[in-house]
Amino acid sequence: METKIPYKIYLEEHEMPKQWYNVRADMKKKPAPILNPVTLNPVTVEELSAIFCEELAKQELDENTAYFDIPEEIRNFYKMYRPSPLVRAYCLEEKLGTPAHIYYKFEGNNTSGSHKLNSAIAQAYYAKKQGLKGVTTETGAGQWGTALSMACSYFDMDCQVYMVKCSYEQKPFRREVMRTYGAQVTPSPSMTTNIGRKINEEFPGTTGSLGCAISEAVEAAQSQDGYRYVLGSVLTQVLLHQSIIGLETKAALDKYGVKADMIIGCAGGGSNLGGLISPFAGEMLRGEGDYKLIAVEPSSCPSLTRGKYAYDYCDTGKVCPLQKMYTLGSGYIPSASHAGGLRYHGMSSVVSELYDQGLMEARSVKQTDVFQAAVDFARVEGILPAPESSHAIKVAIDEALKCKETGEAKNIVFGLTGTGYFDMYAYQKHNDGIMEDYIPTDEEIAKALAKLPKVDM
Repeated sequence: METKIPYKIYLEEHEMPKQWYNVRADMKKKPAPILNPVTLNPVTVEELSAIFCEELAKQELDENTAYFDIPEEIRNFYKMYRPSPLVRAYCLEEKLGTPAHIYYKFEGNNTSGSHKLNSAIAQAYYAKKQGLKGVTTETGAGQWGTALSMACSYFDMDCQVYMVKCSYEQKPFRREVMRTYGAQVTPSPSMTTNIGRKINEEFPGTTGSLGCAISEAVEAAQSQDGYRYVLGSVLTQVLLHQSIIGLETKAALDKYGVKADMIIGCAGGGSNLGGLISPFAGEMLRGEGDYKLIAVEPSSCPSLTRGKYAYDYCDTGKVCPLQKMYTLGSGYIPSASHAGGLRYHGMSSVVSELYDQGLMEARSVKQTDVFQAAVDFARVEGILPAPESSHAIKVAIDEALKCKETGEAKNIVFGLTGTGYFDMYAYQKHNDGIMEDYIPTDEEIAKALAKLPKVDM
């Protein structure tokens, strides 16, 4: 007799993971080393520590330690909103008429509204422990900026956020949440940094990108004593902190004897996706399990599905280290889509290497299809999803409908990593029928890729 799965599977507080998992430790072929942008040699902890907090720099370069203890101060903070629920989407299953079992890991049950707080509190903690005055960062849709603002407020630290200009204008309420937590928020590219002025001169009227905002935030950190730069995605240290999502997901499934067939996550820089899939990918790497892992990205910024696996700058201003990743070119500026958190030209080196090894799939989806999936989900599941998470919803629905055709009762798991209550401008455009899709031409992508740095490695 099948065990009845509750609508929401909650782990007990004592069941929350006490360690983060580093999937690189189980990868026989490791991600390529990060390079110094000047010497093109692999960066050292000392060099990275000029940009990032020292402990975070160590985490970034450690590819052999499988588990890192989560400091007690961070675990105590996590307890305010973790463990987060794994929800069985019974109503969506019924609406679709599918035999598939659909689960989503809901990370929107905290003030920041997304999974970003998992890493924000860790990075703020290490900055405080190092005795810094404050940190600088970038944000796309605003979830990361909101999370970091909250974390810095908790530790009584200064927080300076460079918010991608199109999101700064489209999402004023998320901007105001950051300011409520005491953050200084600047639209990027701005006229307050050398790099911002240069980008505005080269791309007049630009709506900005995460690559632009990263450059400005790094410059701001390096020009102020007692400050370091922190990043909300892409870096392996961030995927490490976000592994708590996947670890909790797997523990919740194991609690009821459920084996996932596929795990689906939206993909921009890779923090949500990498955090969700890492323990499952680890099992695959160790030969202990087999899963279908799917990365879903916007068709307007298709780094995995149409990019090139090569060394590239992590930022538009070319001041950050180089990383081997699937990229569209650091000069590629995506259209002003409403999934601001996914408008990044590249992808995490860990996610890129897993994809290159054939351990995961990637799909790109159009904005109009994404928002229709978001509306369909909201009408039956009672949560208004963020545009970013809705990319995963779209593919989860697609896979569930395939099961309807074949009669297979597969277990589908996806990450719902944010809420859409500050994205009503986008929903309005969808509801009014005036939302548009933008798909870059091969020529546009080729033009940006032609400027990739020449690296002989």
